[in-house]
Amino acid sequence: MKRDVVVDLAWGRLVFAQTFDEPRHVIDLLRAEEEGRRDIAMYVADPHVLVSHAPGELFIDPSLTYRLELHRYRPRRNPVAGVFVRKVSELADAEEINRLYAARGMVTGDTELMWANQRTPTFTYLVAQDERSGAIVGTVTGVDHVRAFDDPDNGASLWSLAVDPQCTIPGVGEALVRMLAERYIGRGRDHLDLSVLHDNDPAIRLYTKLGFQRVPVFAVKRKNPINEPLYVAGPAESTELNPYAKIIADEARRRGILVEITDAESGELRLSHGGRRIVTRESLSELTTAVALSRCDDKQHTRRIFQRAGLSVPRGVAASTPEADAAFLGEVGEVVVKPVRGEQGRGITVGVSSPEALEAAVTLARTFCPDVLIEECVEGEDLRIVVIGHEVVAAAVRRPATVYGNGRQTVAELIDAHSRRRAAATGGESRVPMDDTTVETVRAAGWEMDDVLPDGDALRVRRTANLHTGGTIHDVTASLHPALAAAAVTASEAIDIPVTGLDLIVPSPAEEQYVLIEANERPGLANHEPQPTAARFVDLLFPATRTTPQAWQPPSAPQ
Repeated sequence: MKRDVVVDLAWGRLVFAQTFDEPRHVIDLLRAEEEGRRDIAMYVADPHVLVSHAPGELFIDPSLTYRLELHRYRPRRNPVAGVFVRKVSELADAEEINRLYAARGMVTGDTELMWANQRTPTFTYLVAQDERSGAIVGTVTGVDHVRAFDDPDNGASLWSLAVDPQCTIPGVGEALVRMLAERYIGRGRDHLDLSVLHDNDPAIRLYTKLGFQRVPVFAVKRKNPINEPLYVAGPAESTELNPYAKIIADEARRRGILVEITDAESGELRLSHGGRRIVTRESLSELTTAVALSRCDDKQHTRRIFQRAGLSVPRGVAASTPEADAAFLGEVGEVVVKPVRGEQGRGITVGVSSPEALEAAVTLARTFCPDVLIEECVEGEDLRIVVIGHEVVAAAVRRPATVYGNGRQTVAELIDAHSRRRAAATGGESRVPMDDTTVETVRAAGWEMDDVLPDGDALRVRRTANLHTGGTIHDVTASLHPALAAAAVTASEAIDIPVTGLDLIVPSPAEEQYVLIEANERPGLANHEPQPTAARFVDLLFPATRTTPQAWQPPSAPQ
């Protein structure tokens, strides 16, 4: 067996502690960890002893090690539908791997090093590709211990399993793990190890389902800002915060800002630093005036402000009599009906095309607010642009909840599975309601809830793209057209609001045509990771702590 073996996984080094005779050499390596990377000393025989030599610098990783005995592995009877797993084949694949890491809050890596690694027998980089769109939706990395250090135990290990949180295909993680295991079976390896955080219940369920079992193997890491949540416990009530408040609390604490959770259920925080104190409720803060808040709250008022600012809005009228409403419907052909006040898509009906359906939609909207707005239904992508301090920080296309048939499950079962995936990806914030709107949307497409959807068929089960009702969000910040960015900034200035999420309907985020639908005074910043939304929000509240670089700039307009 080779001695003192270290391999670089591009996001950090893997130190095989069992190959070291001197513990101090392992400590020296961890001390030499580069900024922004995460080194791991794995297979540490006596982790408590190692940490005792440098307790102020090292800690025992609160992860569990699982092992799959490869001779006991049983392949799946039917392959995971809709996804193709393959090796990394070009540098662009490594860039997509980094995108997935960032979306999952993982440390990103040097793409050139990934590309070099995958051309050696020690490393196996796999990606999962959506067969419908061609998009990369998952990745996993394998390390062959025999190739790395002539492992007498004939093992291998699995690292960095990541699935796009917006992926709607079930079983992507399973497909990746199975492919990696089968590759190492082909090499004659004895077992496949992995390390998983003790509270990552979805991942642990997957691994145990595939036959992995706990083994007494430990890892040691260095105390650094990336690892801080693993060795410094936050306040107990932090676990009660929703993702939209937690992302702000975490960013504030990282900068040394005092965080007091005044009401965990509503996401209300009191932030203090250098004599400055600001109360926030998720991304809504005391910097947003009551006037600006009222402008966003009243969709009719918002429309008038946008029109006066020279911005494009869809044609619309206030609901009045059934006859007048039907006359407007006759003019535009199809409408969206929404309560003038409300959020999270409640009470909104999209795609109304008959007087009877219009009257029912108005009645529904009035259960949420007595004043109802009827707008022309404009075809296109649902685009959310987040503006903080009158600068664009993030942009994303939102798509309605859609399920894909496998020829075995009913529509209701597919919706339930989709909801579980979305809830897991959003901390429980997103799931498809099994309500009349969902049933009617399914029926309008020609299906019933107990029908079995054919393999590969797509079915949109909600008309609106709201994330709280199971919609997905896809980052388009890098390709946002400058005209759309300019319109969003103009809208935020017209409302005079420091933080807002502007909703637009566009033919494409890369084109300049748009209509502005509404402004949200409390956009969910966590929905736009890895864009630095929380960092820019805290910059706004406490400029003296600013650590983020120059504001995002839109790409140049095409010539």
